[in-house]
Order: sequence, then structure tokens, then C-alpha cells
Amino acid sequence: MRKRWLFLGSVPLLCAAALGALALSLPSSRPSGAPLVPVPEPERAALLARLRPPKRARPLVAVLANNSGTETTDFAVPLGVLRASGAADVVAVAPHAEPVTLMPALRVRPDLDFAGFDAAHPDGADYVIVPALHQSDDPAVLEWLRGQARSGAIAVGICDGAWVLGAAGLLDGRSATAHWFSRARLAKSVAGMRWVPDRRYVADDGVLTTTGVSASLPASLTLVEAIAGRARAEELAAEFGVPSFGAEHASGAFALDRPALWTGLGNGLARWRREAIELPLQDGVDEVALALTADAWARTWRASVRALGPSEVTSARGLVLLADGPASPADAGHRVALSGPGGSAIDRALEAIGERYGPGTEDFVALQLEYDRPVNRAAR
Repeated sequence: MRKRWLFLGSVPLLCAAALGALALSLPSSRPSGAPLVPVPEPERAALLARLRPPKRARPLVAVLANNSGTETTDFAVPLGVLRASGAADVVAVAPHAEPVTLMPALRVRPDLDFAGFDAAHPDGADYVIVPALHQSDDPAVLEWLRGQARSGAIAVGICDGAWVLGAAGLLDGRSATAHWFSRARLAKSVAGMRWVPDRRYVADDGVLTTTGVSASLPASLTLVEAIAGRARAEELAAEFGVPSFGAEHASGAFALDRPALWTGLGNGLARWRREAIELPLQDGVDEVALALTADAWARTWRASVRALGPSEVTSARGLVLLADGPASPADAGHRVALSGPGGSAIDRALEAIGERYGPGTEDFVALQLEYDRPVNRAAR
């Protein structure tokens, strides 16, 4: 069983000495990365052509989840963006008709289990969104995913969903990308995979892969462009507060350095400083903002995140969310309000994290999310 969770949870005491030694061997800072160069229009046109669905005029999108653990943003952002587009039918699918635990925070109820989806759609989906899963080699998930690929579905691996695609054999001999932390190991473990640097997403022979968690938004908007055209994608980007959704990316700017590891080590070991972060849960909540906010705060290693409110609510785009508990008294924990466009939630969360825990933790979270803050802030 492979369980891949970059920088999640606290650091076990037995690992502290080893991590300290590792920190001393790391560089004192990260390279800034090459300037972003716009992707040539012929390259982008070719990418969009590879994403156009082979079957339906109105595509069917299956957003995959595993009940035991699915990455929060990888799952919720594509679902929210594609439903908001109005250009596709979007279904949340899991192996079992039971709640899905999202990691690092939140729980959701899938629309269909595998059996129900296959019975309702025997010809399969047009697209299958594949988030990072807690168990990337679950046999039932891999068999279902291979079946969807055989039926002509385009597989979209968000962040370390690439590990699931690799385990299913769908990256063999293809060009791809994934989270920066997985770069070397994934390339070694997948037969003939060609790693593509400096691209937030890469399409090759029925498969799209992306870089880290923050690439979920631009990749989703690019799918909208492939399905419904550039004008609709740009309109939706403005609605979500996303200044750019091109494939440009500064891969060289993301690597583990000494300050990041020391920050993670310090935050993880100082358990007496941990606090509860509370997110409001109510009908109509923006699932994109909720996911990005929960993901960012949970990756500080300073906080646990809980969604509090009624036991079950429906998000702005129809995702059924399950509360971790009822709303608490005002002084029970640090409450984070959700406001503004969903896509800009990552900037608001990082700014708040920096104010509360300092710039080192803010940078540590942005590194995990593979979010190029100077570029995105300048674009805004």
C-alpha cells in the first residue's frame, strides 16, 4: 500500500534527529526559478485538441474519490469549477456509497459508487478527474480507472493523482508532470515516463497531469476552455478571481531547502502551540474557497482544521458536505471567515497564515501547495 502525503501531520519525535541532519545538508535557500515564458500558441492549441472529449457533445465528468482518503483541493476544486461552467455533467464517484474522508480536512458524500456509476453510464465518462489518494494503488480504484480509460475517457491527474495514474499504467511512455516533491521518484517508478518541466499541466495521449495542489484551478479552467471555448473559460476565471490559467510554471523555484525543513520540524514538534482552526459550514458555501482555505491552514503544522455547522449541508455547486461537529462558541477556536472569489482564497489564507504564524510558515505552506505567489500577486 502506498500512502503519499507531502508534509502532512506532525513530525514524530523519533524522526527529529534524522530530519535535523537532513536540514544541515540542504541548501540555505531555493532558487528563484526561470522567468515565466508564455506557452507558444501552437503548443496550447495542440494541448486543447488532446483534451476534447471523444464521445458526447455535453461531456460527462467523473470526479474520483477513495472513501478512505482523498486530497481535499484536488477533489473539490475541479468539481466546483466544472459544475460552475455549466458545460458538463459532473458526478462525484467513489468505490462505496459511504462518506469520503478528504485529507487534510473535510468530509463529503459521493453522488454514486462505482457500481451505480457503471450501471447509469455503461459507456463510461468523457473525463475522469483523479486526485491524490491516500492509497494510490487500491486495486478496486485502479481496475475502475483502467476500465474508464479503455472506454475512451480522458484521465486528469491533479497533483499527486499522478501516482494513481502511474499505478494504473496510464503514464507508461507518456509525457507528464506532478508535484515537485514527487518528481524524481515518480519518473523512476513509471516505465518510460518523460518529465516535463516548467509546465503547470501537460497533456499526452488521453492523459492530463498537473503540478502541485494550486494547479487544480488553472487545469480545471483549461478543461472548461477545451469543452466550452476560451470566452467561457475567461469569464469563469474572472468569476473565481483567477488572473491567469496558462500552462506556464517555474519548476525550478520549488525544492526543499533548509528554512522550509526547519519550519516544518519546529512547527510539528511544538505540539503545545497547536490550535484549532474552525471553518464555517452552511448551505451554499463555496466549496472551492472552503477547500483551498482548509488545505492551506492544515499544512501549517500549527493547526488542526474542522468544518463546523449543521450535520449536512449542500455547497454552492451541489457537493454534499458533512460537518465535523456543530458550530462552537465564539471563543472555542480561531475561526476563519470565507469571503471573496473562491479562487483567491489561497492568497487570503496565505496572508492570514503569515500574520498569525510568521513568514516562514507562510512560505512553507506555499511550497507544499506549489504556489508561485510573486507571479500570481503581480498578475492580480
